[in-house]
Amino acid sequence: MNPGDRVRVDRTGTTYEGVLLPSTTAEELVVKLDGGYNVGIDRSDASVDVLERDTYDIESGGDADGRSEITFEADLPTVALISTGGTIASTVDYRTGAVTAQFDAEDVLRAVPELAGRANYRGRVVANILSENMTPAVWTELAEAVHEEIEAGADGVVVMHGTDTMQYTAAALSFTLETPVPVVLTGSQRSADRPSSDNVMNAVCAVEAATADHSETLVCMHESESDEACALHRGTRVRKNHTSRRDAFGTVGAEPIGRVEWDTGEVSFRRPVAERGADDLRLRPALDTDVELLKFVPGADPARLDLAEGASGLVIEGTGLGHVNTEWIDRIGALVEDGTTVVMTSQCIEGRVCDRVYDTGRDLLDAGVVEAGDTLPETAYVKLMWALENVESVEETMRRPVAGELQERSVPWT
Repeated sequence: MNPGDRVRVDRTGTTYEGVLLPSTTAEELVVKLDGGYNVGIDRSDASVDVLERDTYDIESGGDADGRSEITFEADLPTVALISTGGTIASTVDYRTGAVTAQFDAEDVLRAVPELAGRANYRGRVVANILSENMTPAVWTELAEAVHEEIEAGADGVVVMHGTDTMQYTAAALSFTLETPVPVVLTGSQRSADRPSSDNVMNAVCAVEAATADHSETLVCMHESESDEACALHRGTRVRKNHTSRRDAFGTVGAEPIGRVEWDTGEVSFRRPVAERGADDLRLRPALDTDVELLKFVPGADPARLDLAEGASGLVIEGTGLGHVNTEWIDRIGALVEDGTTVVMTSQCIEGRVCDRVYDTGRDLLDAGVVEAGDTLPETAYVKLMWALENVESVEETMRRPVAGELQERSVPWT
């Protein structure tokens, strides 16, 4: 018997049935029960029967680079399943009791058998990290991997990612890639060993979104705490708003752009989206990482701006319409004169920057600050990295939408 086999274990009059999990000792068995809980069983006097080794009759092949192909039926669409790690691709480390990212892409497919038969899969591993360890260098590597998979004929791409920094990576892919097929990021708030895990539903809905008729870069996560639907968020307008709820993600300034019904797999959109095949495949992965993101707080010493001295760019989270203490303005002006692009965003969740209302704002504009409208601070941070390397007029680009990050108007919505 091997981890992944379905087994029945009888010991001292009690029967356990489920999937055999890895164990760190030879003295115990760890079984994932059908209800979702894991149980450790002493091997002493235990009788084990292997009930099933392969749930599906599939053709599978992998290589040393962490790439694999899994084919169900020739007429199914092909989805590139790219793993970067995170809770959706995690398991329990029974040595420490902690959740660790240690599955490759093919393991995730085995862990979510509900994915079987919905598409054919090409799996590859770009990184195996929790998302707090994500870096711009991995964004670039990921964008290149997505480009390669689409160029090789993938009908859609699903990126498995940790939730904590998913909004940054979604923005990075939105700017670095123009794509004719869907690119969908998904993750899990709760690991697969928990009965309340959202990994199965999120993964299945992401595959459904990746095979639908559009070519957007989206984040697919639970729409509510219940298992009814997943929301689809544009990659440049999404934000993680809760530490642990399954419906932690929200679209800022509007409703989510679409949804996927869990029962039927139906994908629908509330607003116009780019059609499948509408854009040619294009990759511009270069990022200038010499960019800082700084949040202004009352009483903050202007010396905090020293972190941007000599930097290529600085994004400031200002108050309200985009303000800072007046003592900051001269120092900001000096940064601009020295060649640093300074972009203003707002700490407010809704609304947009407008530095033409109050004297402070007008003084900031005179100092050379660039308004970013209603672009989210995190998205502006990534966009500025990208713009500094890929466009001629950085300031003009930060003032206009490139990938849906800047809305023409900020209006109330329900």
